Order: sequence, then structure tokens, then C-alpha cells
Amino acid sequence: MMSRHRMRVIAFQILFALNANQDTDVDHLYEELVGDGPVPEYLLQLVNGVRDHQAELDQMIASRLKKGWSLNRLSKPDLMILRLALYELKFEDLPAKVAVNEAIELAKQFSDDTSRRFINGLLSKLIDDENQ
Repeated sequence: MMSRHRMRVIAFQILFALNANQDTDVDHLYEELVGDGPVPEYLLQLVNGVRDHQAELDQMIASRLKKGWSLNRLSKPDLMILRLALYELKFEDLPAKVAVNEAIELAKQFSDDTSRRFINGLLSKLIDDENQ
């Protein structure tokens, strides 16, 4: 059985590949990253959910960026990590602490220290704004 953390890593990789090339064969990506077995339902929910709600997620991110910043200025790994974390926060009822910790773990693996701090700060601001 695949862990949820592993599913998030694979979801990040699929979303990143699709962002780079929208014509990418998603089934082939699942086959390459998951193997021959069935694709876990939660992994499908993550990938499809982020794709289905991308405009809303991007609006949430953009509204919290500093003046002069836009989504285009963010690194692609950071944007994918933020979309994934926000999707889980808003649509999967994942506890805020877990979503932030998982996003930080993805940033450690796919980005750098500066990005990790940025992601942590932006997600914390979103969570604080929602709780007010």
C-alpha cells in the first residue's frame, strides 16, 4: 500500500509534467510512476482535483503574493507545491498542520531553502486569513 506522502510526491511529478506539456499522456505517467498495479484513488483525487480547481487555487495564491509579484514569477515547482497543498486544505479537509508539513517536505525534495520558507509563509498566511 502506497503512503499518502508518496502519493503527494507522484501527484507533484504528474502535475509538474502536465504543466510543462499539456499534451502529456497522463495514463503513461501513472504507469511510469505507480507501476502496473491500480492507481490509488487518493492519487487520482489529488491530480484531478488540482487540475479541476486550478483557476481557484491560482487566485488564492495570487491574492496573497506581495505587490509586484505574479504567478508567472514563481518557480514552477513552488507553484505546483502550493496548488497541491491548497487543494488538500480546501477540498480534502486535510488538517492545516499536515498540509503545511507535507508542502515543506515536497519543497525540501524538489526546491530549495528559500522556496521552503516562502511556501511555509504563504500557506501560513492563507490559513491565518481563513481562520479570521
